[in-house]
Amino acid sequence: MPRPSTPRLSPERIRRSGLEIIDTEGLEALSMRRLAQRLDVRAASLYNHVATKEDLLHEIADEVMSAVDVSDFDRDWVTGLRTWARSYRAALVDHPNLVPFIAYGPARRDSALRAADAVHGGLTRAGWPQRYATMIGASTKYLVIGSAMGSFSHGFPADATVYANRFPHLSRAHLLHQKAAEIDAASFELALTALIDGLRTQLEDLKSTPDATSSS
Repeated sequence: MPRPSTPRLSPERIRRSGLEIIDTEGLEALSMRRLAQRLDVRAASLYNHVATKEDLLHEIADEVMSAVDVSDFDRDWVTGLRTWARSYRAALVDHPNLVPFIAYGPARRDSALRAADAVHGGLTRAGWPQRYATMIGASTKYLVIGSAMGSFSHGFPADATVYANRFPHLSRAHLLHQKAAEIDAASFELALTALIDGLRTQLEDLKSTPDATSSS
């Protein structure tokens, strides 16, 4: 029989199928056995391409995180922070079930470590002390992860009777479902702007107090 034009298994296909399982069934649903079933192969054949489920998760996370844009830190730290945070959120919003795995940190994932290096470098070049650069990176990540893990607006019941005569300040909360994506995105932008505005003020204070920057 002629050989197929594309291999039945490839690292790219394995990652794609693994991410599909995570997206549709949840992080806990991914196993090498479940993945083999989806690909219609024997589980043992997967190990020719990936050593363990943990390694596969890191490869999937690395691919997702490769879409995060840190290039604007070459321009200025504010533009860099905005671009990084927005692209970071966009990558995760598409795959919310993967967020708990990514939330633990970059581990040894190249794309995440490159991003962290670019963020830290951009902030320190702008005059932020090392300690503050680390905290700004962490604070931005907390904002992004929290925004990507779930929808605040979708958490409110769409039934108006839930609020009637009991929660007068939530009389329109049942309408949140209709524009949940818009409200969640705008809420993220509001928080990001507040963070950056506060950081601008703090950097000015630090630069006017030389001892504060030299001791951190």
